[in-house]
Amino acid sequence: MRKLQILTLSIIISAGIGITTSKVCSQVPTTTKSTTVVSVPSMPQAQYIDVKPLELVANPYKYNKRNVRLRGKFDKFSTIGLDYPAALRKHEEYISFMIQRPDITNHNIPLSELKIFLKKEVAEKHIDLDTGDEIVFTGKVFSTALGDPWMDVHNLTVVNKVKKGNNK
Repeated sequence: MRKLQILTLSIIISAGIGITTSKVCSQVPTTTKSTTVVSVPSMPQAQYIDVKPLELVANPYKYNKRNVRLRGKFDKFSTIGLDYPAALRKHEEYISFMIQRPDITNHNIPLSELKIFLKKEVAEKHIDLDTGDEIVFTGKVFSTALGDPWMDVHNLTVVNKVKKGNNK
């Protein structure tokens, strides 16, 4: 019975119908209407764990099915990992990208063990990314196929844009 009441209340609230009550004051012969505001908890915001890219690559199983936040230097858009059956992200819908290895500073070497996927319509908004641009991205590790972390990106932010011709 309680579940039915909660379901009914949820439907009323989601339909935009307010709950109204009438109060009659004994001193005033008029009826006053007031609206009762029902506070419904919103969907919880996704909680992201800050993880260093090399930590994620070293311990992919620890972060599987978890929301993570990473910071790194963009390397390039790629097709690595697309259409792999064990962790399928179709090339028609997704593009992958790589970040640079943070443990090597004098060369631009991608961290290819980390498979990062971005919906194509989101990637189009970041087409101006250059090698070396510092980015922060959030997402969920959805697989550990081949012993590597495979991640869907929820949000990508450029925090520092490198000047063209100065991308080391």
